[in-house]
Amino acid sequence: MAEGERAITYRGVVKAEHCDHMGHMNVMWYVGKFDEASWQMFAAMGLTRSWMEKEKRGVAGVEQRIEYKRELRAGDVITVRSAVDEVKEKVVRLTHVMTNDDTGEVAAIMHLVAVYFDTEARKSLPLPAELRERASRMIVTAESK
Repeated sequence: MAEGERAITYRGVVKAEHCDHMGHMNVMWYVGKFDEASWQMFAAMGLTRSWMEKEKRGVAGVEQRIEYKRELRAGDVITVRSAVDEVKEKVVRLTHVMTNDDTGEVAAIMHLVAVYFDTEARKSLPLPAELRERASRMIVTAESK
């Protein structure tokens, strides 16, 4: 990934069982695909399952907002590209953009706010400097989006 570009964090296809009675991908599948993209981003920051387990740390989504732009149907091939928007002491904000690979159209955008926390005390914590630094390098500015 070149600096200033969104990382590819998910690739897949819309299956018939992902669609609702109107023939469109159901909202639960958008959330699931965006969730997989989030874990790719967290791992790239150093927040892997093994590291979090060893350190007794975690990350939790506390807010998400999805903009649905274009409907997706069974057989559509999709890609999610992601970037960090902001890194604060205890919080990371991400944006995921889902596109239809055939048309190039943006199908949906998800904005996520995630908090870093102690899994035993169940309290938020400041992100360690090395994680904050990695996440900061993943920021995509408005000019390069």
